[in-house]
Amino acid sequence: MRIIVPVAVAGIVLIDVLGGIPSSSVGGPLTFMLISLIAMLAVGVHEAWSGKRGVGGWILSLILALVGGMAGAFAASVILEAIIPYLDLGGPLATSRHPMRYLATAGMMLLVLAGAWGALQSVRRLR
Repeated sequence: MRIIVPVAVAGIVLIDVLGGIPSSSVGGPLTFMLISLIAMLAVGVHEAWSGKRGVGGWILSLILALVGGMAGAFAASVILEAIIPYLDLGGPLATSRHPMRYLATAGMMLLVLAGAWGALQSVRRLR
């Protein structure tokens, strides 16, 4: 986890800064979701590998990482929707080069990874 989080956050922000995430209404969210999906699976694989799980444990770890990551993405979008009206962006956040765009991207990735990790830790406590 110590390597997955900084690599995922730095990667998503770097891709956004370099223009790899399109500002279109479909392409941008799909690109962000693909990168988030890869990060969620990395968290699930890391937990299954480090916990020396069997086949069922691997499947459960991957599913829990995906479900927890989606819950984290939902929480991040609710928080972002509450913050955006208070910013004076002069247009949509996706088309602006406002620093909040990059902070939002990093924050969303952090909450996605926290959700994936939290779901895995909650089940680990039940064992």
